[in-house]
Amino acid sequence: MRHSLSNSVGPAPSLGLRDALNALRNARTTSRDMTERALERAERARRQFNTFAAIDWDHALRAAAESDQRYAAGKPRLLEGVPIAVKDLIDTKGIETRYGSRAYVGHVPRSDADIVRLLVEKGAIVIGKSTTHEFAWGVTTSSTAFGDTLNPLDTHRIPGGSSGGAAAAIAAGVVAAGLGTDTGGSVRIPAALCGVVGYKPTSGLLSTRGIFPLAPTFDHPGLLGRRVDDVLLLAQACDIEVCESDAWLSSGLGVIDHVPPVPLSPEVAVAFELAVARLGAVFSTQRLDAVDHFAGVYGAFADIVLVEGSVEHLRRHTPSRISASYEQETQERLAAARDKTVRDYADAQLLRHDFVERLHSMLSTLDFLILPTCPCLAPLTGVDAVSSGAWTGSVRQALMNYTAPFNVAGFPAISIPIALPGATLTAGLQIVARPGDDGALLRVASEIERLLGDMRDAQKAVTVQRPA
Repeated sequence: MRHSLSNSVGPAPSLGLRDALNALRNARTTSRDMTERALERAERARRQFNTFAAIDWDHALRAAAESDQRYAAGKPRLLEGVPIAVKDLIDTKGIETRYGSRAYVGHVPRSDADIVRLLVEKGAIVIGKSTTHEFAWGVTTSSTAFGDTLNPLDTHRIPGGSSGGAAAAIAAGVVAAGLGTDTGGSVRIPAALCGVVGYKPTSGLLSTRGIFPLAPTFDHPGLLGRRVDDVLLLAQACDIEVCESDAWLSSGLGVIDHVPPVPLSPEVAVAFELAVARLGAVFSTQRLDAVDHFAGVYGAFADIVLVEGSVEHLRRHTPSRISASYEQETQERLAAARDKTVRDYADAQLLRHDFVERLHSMLSTLDFLILPTCPCLAPLTGVDAVSSGAWTGSVRQALMNYTAPFNVAGFPAISIPIALPGATLTAGLQIVARPGDDGALLRVASEIERLLGDMRDAQKAVTVQRPA
């Protein structure tokens, strides 16, 4: 049931999760009031930016009433009463989940995905399903069936994908946090392009049950928030223990400023070097040559996704249903997969194992890697190719070239926004840790976010030349 919008609620953004929880605990507001405001903002954002595939007022308000009863009884849970968005690729009990596709219009799951259940059992309130590229198989969150999702920072540009709706909803102030998925960068890319935070945990740390699979050996649930602290609270609710020590103070950062073959755009290069200069005053930094380490990784990633993705779809649906219901882009990927052989898949997996060894070697004397999340700013809507320097290629490769390797390896990674001089758009700083070091990664990301929090002063005080 859709409710009418109240004229009393302005466009003010949502509180951060911690501030929202404090306001609820101190009875400065109620969960119902907070949830109603989020639902109203969601309706506006759906009209302005097409950020939501479904908004469920009744479900959310019933949950809010239960949360208010728990606060009145003095028994609030960790995330009691705070609204979140959930990507349309992730099952939600009783809420339509169409996986971004006409093929699943009207599909209502009977149970929550494991990752949703974790947060709901801690008191989070799902207000609706944020938009996704069809079956998460794309980086633009565009759709001929349902319309394109737009970037709230510049509506002429894409929000990234495939968790573009969640990132756009957070950037638009609808909610402070949400759930996405990440197979090749699908939380980190939209986080970078929309100026929010996106975290992909170590492979296997969080269950993918109840998430429509894209490429099962790469798929990860992902967490998004306005700030690192919002992601940190979601992570704690997912039973990820965040490091409380100050070990980060002695951390060594390996700096990667180029992942071949895609060079950085001038704007991203300047923002990244300003960030590295600022971090170099606190951390021990070491420049790394990534040319040999990343050779062939994107190609292996693309082959594995084609093979695994096609298997998932062709075992579910007949060719006639695919032809009638799937976007042309998805059909073209399934057609391309027919040219792949078992040998192609095997060779890609062998390269994957080699890359994991190289990455472990790279981190043997370092604690974290830092690199840009994406090599360019948010591309314009409807654009198929990106040029940077002498390189020209697809939007897909440009946006995934710096993120997909860490899905191939399964290492945890997070993207935090970094400012661009004189611009409303943002770039992303990606931080990578060894598998299992998620708690340390979240802690160091929080500190790096704090250090980079006033990038405007850094931009005035530091003149940086990009290394040759």
